[in-house]
Amino acid sequence: MTPIKKAYGYVTRVIDGKIQVLVFQHKDIPEAGIQIPKGTVKEEEGTYNAVIREIKEETGIQSFEVDRLISEDYWENDDGSIHNRYFYKIDCNEIADEWEHNPTGGGEEKGLTFQFFWVSSDEEIELVRGHADYLKLIFN
Repeated sequence: MTPIKKAYGYVTRVIDGKIQVLVFQHKDIPEAGIQIPKGTVKEEEGTYNAVIREIKEETGIQSFEVDRLISEDYWENDDGSIHNRYFYKIDCNEIADEWEHNPTGGGEEKGLTFQFFWVSSDEEIELVRGHADYLKLIFN
């Protein structure tokens, strides 16, 4: 089975000298948990371009910079599929502390509303399985 490529973005900003990471939850599906922006890499698309596309589609933020690739790994999803994951650090100057956005990528996200907010430590909230795997690298 070919691994499914996934691009994850730790979107960061600095407020009062302290780094924060953007997270979201589904407005109407709280049981989906708190997540970071991520998505499947399309065929013929690189992971760098995929993370840019996913950040724009999922968050609505248009102005940001991809800082660097933090980590790449292979991970088994709950359904048994293998994901080849690419985690990127994204620098952003977004000033809103929280907002809602309807993802524009279509597919499973069509009609959903995401509620975005910032966290200031890896211990502040619990992210869904797999999303916090490299969060300590952002806050250290």
